[in-house]
Amino acid sequence: MVSNSSDTVVLAHRVPLRSTAENALKIVVVGGFGVGKTTLVGAVSEIRPLNTEETMTRAGEGIDDLSAVRDKRSTTVAFDFGRITLNDQHVLYLFGAPGQERFWFLWDRLFSGALGAVVLVDTRRLEESWYAIDRLEQHGTPFVVARNNFDGPAHTLAEVRAALDLPDHVPLVDCDARDRESSKQVLIELLRHLHRLAEAQRAVVEETL
Repeated sequence: MVSNSSDTVVLAHRVPLRSTAENALKIVVVGGFGVGKTTLVGAVSEIRPLNTEETMTRAGEGIDDLSAVRDKRSTTVAFDFGRITLNDQHVLYLFGAPGQERFWFLWDRLFSGALGAVVLVDTRRLEESWYAIDRLEQHGTPFVVARNNFDGPAHTLAEVRAALDLPDHVPLVDCDARDRESSKQVLIELLRHLHRLAEAQRAVVEETL
């Protein structure tokens, strides 16, 4: 599977934002270069996603590692943006972060105000996920990890968890970033994770009163 702008799902219809929407919830999709962030945002967005894809040129040779994504022809240089209406009052905004190291300075701004995050990983290049996990932990931003099912060597979820040194409480799930339903399940798992954290925090507060 190749993560190009051509993979992004373009929906035929435009969904207007409901006038009753009052609460905007921000989710960030982050991960290494070419792991499928643009594809995932495009797959689940109810509107035609905004992206800042630019054609890759020879100027990036020797800077971007294309060994695992040789067919990649474009790349995100700022962020991707999508939207999902949860109900009459709540709207989820998705921001896909750029993957190349030279754009990592943008991540802190994207993390600001985020309710949570999805770390998308490619098992062929797990080491590229360490920085994303580290930055989210430093920000105190809750996250889940999603293994994107690229064609290639198979690794069990247990092996991925061990390689990333993920604590047991951090959800780790499978997904296909090209598939709308599969990508939706990743977001649902994140929302469940956020709910569990909120309930645990509430219980601690009640015990101290």
